Amino acid sequence: MAPPVTERGLKSVVWRKIKTAVLDDCRKEGEWKIMLLDEFTTKLLSSCCKMTDLLEEGVTDCFLRDFGSKSENKYKAAYLYFTDFCPDSLFNKIKASCSKSIRRCKEINISFIPHESQVYTLDVPDAFYYCYSPDPSNASRKEAVMEAMAEQIVTVCATLDENPGVRYKSKPLDNASKLAQMVEKKLEEYYKTDEKGLIKIHTNSLVNIFICNVWYRTDGKDKEAVLEEDDDLWVRVRHRHIALVLEYTSLSALTQLMKKMPHFRKQMTKQVVHLNLAEDCMNKFKLNIEKLCKTEQDLALGTDAEGQRVKDSMLVLLPVLLNKNHDNCDKIRAVLLYIFGINGTTEENLDRLIHNVKIEDDSDMIRNWSHLGVPIVPPSQQAKPVRKDRSAEETFQLSRWTPFIKDIMESVVLKVKPRLGERITSKSLPVSSRAISAEPALVNDIFTVYIQTGVDVMWIESASKTAQYSLCQSMGHRTL
Repeated sequence: MAPPVTERGLKSVVWRKIKTAVLDDCRKEGEWKIMLLDEFTTKLLSSCCKMTDLLEEGVTDCFLRDFGSKSENKYKAAYLYFTDFCPDSLFNKIKASCSKSIRRCKEINISFIPHESQVYTLDVPDAFYYCYSPDPSNASRKEAVMEAMAEQIVTVCATLDENPGVRYKSKPLDNASKLAQMVEKKLEEYYKTDEKGLIKIHTNSLVNIFICNVWYRTDGKDKEAVLEEDDDLWVRVRHRHIALVLEYTSLSALTQLMKKMPHFRKQMTKQVVHLNLAEDCMNKFKLNIEKLCKTEQDLALGTDAEGQRVKDSMLVLLPVLLNKNHDNCDKIRAVLLYIFGINGTTEENLDRLIHNVKIEDDSDMIRNWSHLGVPIVPPSQQAKPVRKDRSAEETFQLSRWTPFIKDIMESVVLKVKPRLGERITSKSLPVSSRAISAEPALVNDIFTVYIQTGVDVMWIESASKTAQYSLCQSMGHRTL
């Protein structure tokens, strides 16, 4: 069950805590143990170690049934471990049924899934709906979902042994501020020591969701192959641009591996897999995606590949809308990028676009973005958010867009506001009461960015690059 040697970061931290807090805690020489897991804990274990054939749900009821009859107990004793907070009602239920048979009952605080070495998810599929639904009847459910997510975020901090301050983006919606307050309250309940580190809670900056991503991690997922953390080559190239992956997995590299046969036969097999994947992705890209990518980049940035300002975004958009090879999803993405680029449009112009593209049945896919605070049809002209000037940075022409999350992370690493070169202040990102004292202690501490709307692959790429940058610059920051 030990994790592969190549495991590092958050996954290995979680695995070590499970091994120490659970397995070693109840281990007795010469005895086997039966583990009963609920659905979340099964995902948790599967994400950081090679566990299979685990029970999926009903762990508490199954446990109580096993000890339901005093004369027919299936096990000599039981060790109970909860991945997060155990409610009093559940604790009392267990206590009333079989307290004498319980040898150990602990909360180990790992209520999240380590997705990569520096990425985690909370695995709450319905959170997006309840947190952003305009239906007033969902208000109580929204409160409960956010409360649960706050508890999960605290378990991330507990696993990393960090007690951070909290920053959040207060506009255009109040979701981030509400969640930040909940997280801060629960951190205060969990910790009684001084703060260290920093959490930033972010809710929007959604342009990259609609841009074709030509980084290897995204394209490679469409091809059938086992891509996992113990594949060294996958870990090294997944955050690279597809063009660089083709160079990295070239035939010349294969030739070098062949010279070392048979010892490196396994490595050569993986090299062939990634070479084929990269070539297939590039062939698919050249068929129908290349021109679409250029249009999306121009609309998102408002400038072309030469850095010239786009004077009329509609002229850039029209070729996509008139191209019969693009399906409705491609066209809706392009329309949304057009609207984002001009920071909102009029109701009349939006109706005309929907009618001309013939997407009346899917018009809600455009209009509903207003529920996330995106200015689709704003009541008045709003100023576009200030972005860091990256015109001098070296990049690929079809991957020029940089997610806002990179600006935010760099502002923490460098302790400056994006573009303006000023120190971070409460005006740029509001702070919780504890974050003020946490700010001077940023050096050598961890900071995390929690994105409430969900993590996009492009965000992960940006976070990975920023983490590498901070380490290369010897800034002392470890990013998650």
